[in-house]
Amino acid sequence: MKAIKKDIRALTKEELRRFFESIGEQPFRGNQVYEWLWSKGTHSFEDMTNISKGIRMHLEENFVINHIEVDDIQKSNDGTIKNAVKLHDGLIVESVLIPTKKRTTACVSSQVGCSLDCKFCATARLKRMRNLNPDEIYDQVVAIDKESRLYHNIPLSNIVFMGMGEPLMNYKNVLASIEKITSEEGLGMSPKRITLSTSGVPKMIKKLADDEVKFNLAVSLHSAIQETREQIMPFAKSFTLDDLRESLEYWYEKTQRRITYEYVVWNGINDSLEDIAALVQFCKYVPCKVNIIEYNPIDDGQFQQAETLVINEYIDALEKNKIPVTVRRSRGKDIDAACGQLANKK
Repeated sequence: MKAIKKDIRALTKEELRRFFESIGEQPFRGNQVYEWLWSKGTHSFEDMTNISKGIRMHLEENFVINHIEVDDIQKSNDGTIKNAVKLHDGLIVESVLIPTKKRTTACVSSQVGCSLDCKFCATARLKRMRNLNPDEIYDQVVAIDKESRLYHNIPLSNIVFMGMGEPLMNYKNVLASIEKITSEEGLGMSPKRITLSTSGVPKMIKKLADDEVKFNLAVSLHSAIQETREQIMPFAKSFTLDDLRESLEYWYEKTQRRITYEYVVWNGINDSLEDIAALVQFCKYVPCKVNIIEYNPIDDGQFQQAETLVINEYIDALEKNKIPVTVRRSRGKDIDAACGQLANKK
């Protein structure tokens, strides 16, 4: 029976150095291979031109590089690009490049499908098939950086973990990918330009604080009334607003960095004065800002964007209480690339 080759990117630099020592080669060869794999982003041993052919053949015999492939690209009228990303086992996730005049943002996925059950989100209707590995997340960023340079003539400037999946349900791999993305031996991006968006898993938010992460935290909130939030996001029965609030207070105490609340307003669901008052009160617990997000329909009609009048009532109430608020217009709606629309339709 033929042995299954190990994915070489699952090895640390030190493990690569030890591998080369074990085959009678100088350990610095491990450093060279590590650089090819991460900062140079090669997907082929043959490309490692400063390593002898014999060593490259040895690597080929023992290892594989399980890289992603951009299987399909869709371009929106507003410049947004959506990638269908094929993984080494044939599964597909989606990632998005969002351009503005001054910067480009990568929206990356962390799971195939999703662990949670938000009713307004197309991704949540896909069962979670598996977590993405750190290199699969990293590769999405590398691919989008290339597209940013190619189509917009600027390097990628920001990353948001707002694609498919709940990042905190793939905690270890997501943090490992961010470590690679921010490392000088990887892409060297500042953690201040990275935002992890979670639907709100209190235990893991506290772990983020304990692990002293340097990136930004956003919470997909959508209601500050427990009963309403459970209707929108049924998993909230297990992760209550009280527990979420406690975890966010813990986060701020540890990090001194404010939270971003993502909030969609729907007709007949969270568009009352009571809903507005509850959000204002929730925002007073921890320094924060609110992003009111334009809703992107997912075909069934259950959720409909609230009237502009209601959105303005939310904005007025937040501003009166000195809570920073912005309204985020959706990008890439015509190619199903906007928030909540990623569902591998193709």
